Formats: sequence, structure tokens, C-alpha cells
Amino acid sequence: MTQISYQSITDRVKCWMGQDDSTLHIQFNNPDRHNALSVDMWEAIPLLLAQAESDDRIRLVVFSGAGEKAFVSGADISQFEDQRAAKEAVTRYEAMAEQALMWIHDFSKPTLASIRGWCIGGGVNVAMSCDIRIAATDAIFSIPAARLGLGYRYSALKNLVDLVGPGVAKDLFFTARRIDAGEAKAIGLISRTCEPEQLNALLAEYTQALAANAPLTVRAGKAIMAEILKPSPEVDREKCTMLIRACFESEDYAEGRRAFMEKRKPVFKGR
Repeated sequence: MTQISYQSITDRVKCWMGQDDSTLHIQFNNPDRHNALSVDMWEAIPLLLAQAESDDRIRLVVFSGAGEKAFVSGADISQFEDQRAAKEAVTRYEAMAEQALMWIHDFSKPTLASIRGWCIGGGVNVAMSCDIRIAATDAIFSIPAARLGLGYRYSALKNLVDLVGPGVAKDLFFTARRIDAGEAKAIGLISRTCEPEQLNALLAEYTQALAANAPLTVRAGKAIMAEILKPSPEVDREKCTMLIRACFESEDYAEGRRAFMEKRKPVFKGR
């Protein structure tokens, strides 16, 4: 197997492999600005995920923010005049952010946002693009576009509506109000919460589960759920059938059956 060395194009994004080489950690590293997303940070995401896509070791990609104060506090507004003031710059910036978010959203393997502190604007978009969101009780969420006069992308609003429903989505977007982790969990924006000191342990539950479970089954499930969320005329049912068939015809399925009969933990290899 080809060993991939993960190196970001910027020191504002850190990346490393977990201890068992099954989890890729991507960390936004701009703590002086509460991990506000700069242009080079957006650019780094597709490059890292493209490597992870072809790396058979990777079962899960985890996104987090450096330090204890923020996951992502939004866009780096210090770059607004340079990157967003002119019409051409706005178009480029939006295309770059959209590409990064779609890479996360469409990535074939599971993704998880591990959230502490501020999760604002672009941070919420990154989190919503992930499959799973966990947060410490000190997390704060907000989409402040209406306070800034920003236009908001269709994909970001669709992700919000899909997660929390249109009524709650309108509440959060129209008011731009801040909500805590408890309310975020209650409305379905995040899956689970814990005390800040327990976040690493909660994250370990997911990294260990994804390392142990059958990757073909997980990836097929993710792909089929993506089809379920499409408007009915666009659903590729043949693709769903082929993904299910591939699971049943895999070595992992045979291993799962043997391990069940032998009352032992299965060892899945993703084939």
C-alpha cells in the first residue's frame, strides 16, 4: 500500500494521522483570530481530502480548531477588502469556499466536526458539511450573515434546512442570534455534547468505532443517504442497489459472518 504523507499548503491548517492510522485529523490553526478561515485555509481542504480519498487506511476525517476558544469563528474579515471587495474577488472567494465545503460534503468516507468554543458563520458551514457533529458544552453557534449584508450560498442554506428544518433555519438565519450547545443539540444541529474536558474521550468513541466497523458498509450507507436526500426524480436507485450488492459480495461480509459465529471481534479490511 502506498504511504501518503499529509502536508498542508499552509501552516494555518495542521494535519496528522491518529495513532492507529485510520483517522486523519485536519485542524484549523489560526488561534489568534479564533481560527477564522483565511483564503489559504480554504485552499488546503480539497488538497488534503483528495489525498485521503485514495488512502485505504483512512476510515474517518476529523475537523477541529486549534486551542480551546474556537472551532471556526467565521471568515477572516481582515481579508475582506482584498478578497471580497471587488466583484471578481467575491466570485473567486465564493467559488473557493464552495469547492472546499463541497469536498467535505461529498467526501466518500465519514467526516466529523469536533467543536469547542465559537462556531460562527463559515464554521457552521464546515460543521454542517460534515456527517457528524459533536461539541463541548462551551460551544456557541451563530450564522451572522444578516448582520453583515452577505449573500448566502444555496448549498449552505440547504444543509441548514436539511439538518434543522425550515422553521428553525429561518429563525437562526433571519435573527442571526447565538445559541449554545444545548439548544444546538435540541434542534438537531449537533449530535452529542459533553463537558469540555470529555471531548477527546467522546471523539475517541467515534475514531475507535470507525476503525473497527466495515468501511464498505459505512461508505455505502453514506452514499445511499445522499441519494435519499435528493429530489425523487434524481435518486439513482441502481447505484444504491450496486453499493448494497458490493457489501454482500465483499470479503468483509464473509469476515463479519465468521466473527459473529466464532464470537470474536471482526477484522475488516475494506474489500
